[in-house]
Amino acid sequence: MNRSKIEYVDHTWNPITGCRHDCPYCYARTMTTRFAGDVRLNKMATQEYHLVAAADASQELYVLDQPMLNETGNPLVYPFGFEPTLHRYRMDILNKLKMGNNILVGAMADIFGKWIPDNWIKDIITICINNFQHNYLFLTKNPERYKILDSAGFLPTDKNLWYGSTLTKPEDKYFTSKVHNTFWSIEPIHAPFRLLKRDSTFPNWIIVGAETGRRKNKIVPKKEWIENIVEECEKAGIPIFMKNNLLPIMGKKNMRQEIPLQLQRKKISPKMESRLYDICCICKEHNKKNEMITLCARSKRGEQPKQYGFMCQKCFREKCEEYGIKIPELEGLKKK
Repeated sequence: MNRSKIEYVDHTWNPITGCRHDCPYCYARTMTTRFAGDVRLNKMATQEYHLVAAADASQELYVLDQPMLNETGNPLVYPFGFEPTLHRYRMDILNKLKMGNNILVGAMADIFGKWIPDNWIKDIITICINNFQHNYLFLTKNPERYKILDSAGFLPTDKNLWYGSTLTKPEDKYFTSKVHNTFWSIEPIHAPFRLLKRDSTFPNWIIVGAETGRRKNKIVPKKEWIENIVEECEKAGIPIFMKNNLLPIMGKKNMRQEIPLQLQRKKISPKMESRLYDICCICKEHNKKNEMITLCARSKRGEQPKQYGFMCQKCFREKCEEYGIKIPELEGLKKK
């Protein structure tokens, strides 16, 4: 789990790394070569990994139950380069986050690629559902896989699951749905788009970005390409998010970075909620512990008081008045 530099998410989670789309502009492929170590030697360490069949009958996929270490004892992040790899040891990391986050799943992979086994996808989505405090964003250049999984009854409609399609040209395939949250990431944009002519069902959100890096044939988008998308988003009532790499093209005053309401909601993990919240022992309302009165008791003089419950301020005042007890001057307990 890594803190993300992507503007619209807090973290990236990569239970799978590697991809077989072979996009010429791919930043992830370049990054893996820097942190792979000696891939030839890593593949020779056959006792540290195993291979499984690819879903499309292509070359086998790698599975790591534990991190592979280099000669200095440090984990190799991409021991097989950009070959698709399942890192099982990363599966239980979500519950370690205290607060709810927007998480991009598979920033260094396409986990809906046609080579990925169904059970890998199902395991990942099940983990996301079980850690419901987060919002999850998936991105694929193979949106047909969404449709296949949906037809098979396994593409959950939970509102914190966002199914994204990566498009670079108008002819690229995409996924929309009336029951799922969907979005299009038009990045890097390589041609003008006419969104409203594509379908009667629109995504819930559109992201637009330019190509980065120093590729020889790098395509720099024209300002009117972005303006046309903005105009059509306004007509369809779709929020649009321009990535910061469009700033030199659009100018600061024309930048739009709109985020859907669902992705603005921040929850806390169940573990953290149990630490911070409790119920009033009288009215049973759920409140923050630091906004309630802590009830303590001891059975004999000199014994350290033991905490046994909480009472909201309203019930505390009422009980003090009921028993003729002077309401103490406690911090945060002001007489209304």
